[in-house]
Amino acid sequence: MPSVLVKLISDYSLTYLSLITSISGIRGTIGGKAGDNLTPEDILKYTAAFGWWVKQKLGIPKVVIGRDARISGDMISKIVSGILQSVGIHVIDLGLTTTPTVEMAVSAEGAGGGIIITASHNPANWNALKLLNYRGEFISAEEGNEILKLADSASYQFSEYTLLGSYKISDQQLEAHIEKICSLELVNTEKIKSAHFKVAVDAVNSTGGIAVPMLLKALGIKDIIEINCEPTGIFAHNPEPLPGNLTELATAVKEYEADLGIAVDPDVDRLALVCEDGSMFGEEYTLVAVADYVLRHKVGNTVSNLSSTRALKDITEKNGGLYFSSAVGEVNVVNRMKEVNAIIGGEGNGGIIYPQLHYGRDALAGIALFLSHLAIAGKKCSLLRASYPDYTISKNKIQLTPNVNVGKILSAIEEKYKSQPVNREDGLRIEFGTDWVHLRLSNTEPIIRIYTESQNKAAAEMLAEKILTDIKSLIKKS
Repeated sequence: MPSVLVKLISDYSLTYLSLITSISGIRGTIGGKAGDNLTPEDILKYTAAFGWWVKQKLGIPKVVIGRDARISGDMISKIVSGILQSVGIHVIDLGLTTTPTVEMAVSAEGAGGGIIITASHNPANWNALKLLNYRGEFISAEEGNEILKLADSASYQFSEYTLLGSYKISDQQLEAHIEKICSLELVNTEKIKSAHFKVAVDAVNSTGGIAVPMLLKALGIKDIIEINCEPTGIFAHNPEPLPGNLTELATAVKEYEADLGIAVDPDVDRLALVCEDGSMFGEEYTLVAVADYVLRHKVGNTVSNLSSTRALKDITEKNGGLYFSSAVGEVNVVNRMKEVNAIIGGEGNGGIIYPQLHYGRDALAGIALFLSHLAIAGKKCSLLRASYPDYTISKNKIQLTPNVNVGKILSAIEEKYKSQPVNREDGLRIEFGTDWVHLRLSNTEPIIRIYTESQNKAAAEMLAEKILTDIKSLIKKS
């Protein structure tokens, strides 16, 4: 069955896809036919459209690019840099680096935008073009639509030979990124150094294998156990930093008697932690712990998306701040953070956004802030985790096929539970007292995500199963 390009729209219309365009970028599987997958032809038209848009809209013909270690990354990077030059864009190539490093480099270089070549947590056969504006932040939905229209209509032009863009390699930006993290007021390098932490790192054989050990050494940590830290792009396990994928790290933490285990995704914008006893700190609680640390030093507001744990709300209010929610997607969280002047925010997938550094999810900043928190608290990691409200989120998904009408399904679920508080800002979120369920179409995969939260695992899973049964029944009827 052929797949088609999908533009995600508010009425949840959907056809099967393996090439996705959304606020999360141009994402697809490698190989196959143009328009069905992420092929050189697709890379060409979207890159040309973006470069032309940057040049015409902003008048700043300079773009920063960087990539994770995926096998397809080098090939795509060469296409991207060449096409950008062909439309008159000067390219600054960071090579193997992290998503937050590219974001910060856009501002540092005074560029008109950025392209990060990474499919984040997706499997190795995927890759993507993540598009940044001149602030080093993800482009808005409106900006994305402008670029899509340019790409679909081929309304871009290539430059004459005397007007081609230049190309240069910049290998200093990661070091500059780490230096800025270490200089943050709340990053206590002295406390971290004096704590003599032993830390295990699993970087899934991508760029975190370069960046995380470099950061830890800059923070004064000498005892580092590196697991899957060679940036070959051959992922040692599923690259999403979920508990089921971190068993090797948990085993190493216990075997080497480490104080902490650190896991990042391939582009290093998500952070998951493993406690000294091999237990999972929980990716939902990465943001909670770091926010608690920040809020203890300054009262302020926080933001997370609708699929994140309510523990952040509890911690924020306990520290005298106000909590706000947003639609899922980094650009949505950032926009809400700016609206409410939040001092920290992020997403429950281990994404931490700390505005004092930049408006982007940054696992490296999260590591430095968490280690400062752990060092000052003087507790074992497991005891620090036990100090927070204990909620459990059950994360499930349903694979979509061409005949599924997502809009009708969500409307039917909303009607069934119309007596409960409902939020339709992003998909459908239904409150059941302190429990909740959030149903939404993924920005990055052809699935409906089903998140449920309760105060214990059994209750969360029971609520998830209840909603899953409802959805399967509705799909069967349709």
